Amino acid sequence: MDKIGFIEIRITGTQGNLELTPEHYDIREIKDMLENVEKLIYSGDKRERPIITYQIESGSVKHIFKTSMQYIIAFNAIIGQINTNRSIDFLDLPTSQAIEHIQDIAYKKGYNFDIKTSITDSNTIHIDKSTKFLLPKNILIDAEFYFYGKITLGGGARSAKIDLVTEDFGKLTIATPQDFIAKHETNFLYKNFCIRAIGKQRIDTGEIERSSLKFIGLVDYNSAYDESYLKSLRDKAKKSWGDVKDPDAWLREMRGDYDL
Repeated sequence: MDKIGFIEIRITGTQGNLELTPEHYDIREIKDMLENVEKLIYSGDKRERPIITYQIESGSVKHIFKTSMQYIIAFNAIIGQINTNRSIDFLDLPTSQAIEHIQDIAYKKGYNFDIKTSITDSNTIHIDKSTKFLLPKNILIDAEFYFYGKITLGGGARSAKIDLVTEDFGKLTIATPQDFIAKHETNFLYKNFCIRAIGKQRIDTGEIERSSLKFIGLVDYNSAYDESYLKSLRDKAKKSWGDVKDPDAWLREMRGDYDL
């Protein structure tokens, strides 16, 4: 099997009185499609996504996105399931929002989208103004979060942000007021903090809409292992461990491999 495959998105329609071709297809529409397909192929941390190459061809307008066959196989399964369910409710949030955005373009511009992969007998999906690949209304609710991790970036020329690397969610980008970053007295880069943020959360799965996160406050915390403090607690507890010959050895055994 080839190691590289592709996704083809063919768009038919008109621009005014002209049939849609690459010559009549605006650069902003290309930008929108690039952003959508990035979410369709890989919705995780962008630093870990595979290389995706792009070309545009005639045939009305054909977008061709080439990447690792592993992701093409996964996407082929996704569009097959969308066709079976006639719904996008089961998809993760970035993927479902990308499909919904394509559906919105079909509504507004009257375009027809036909999506398939390079796999033999590929699954296909057709989206036009009569289809309804939309998320249910009110599926996203306002929520407040506390994220723990290491700040790796703080700032931005146009829109200020903080990048926080966490164990539970990977890297999170949180929109942050410029005046907070400018006035913060200490250097918080590469230090551990708790960030309080607001954002949108999917009501059925609890999934966070990462692009919606906004900064509320910063809480300094120390996750270091304080041996002296824990020793004082052990010394106090030993008095009630009369039957334990070696309390320290017993406690290490109970703790197992957990690294405080």
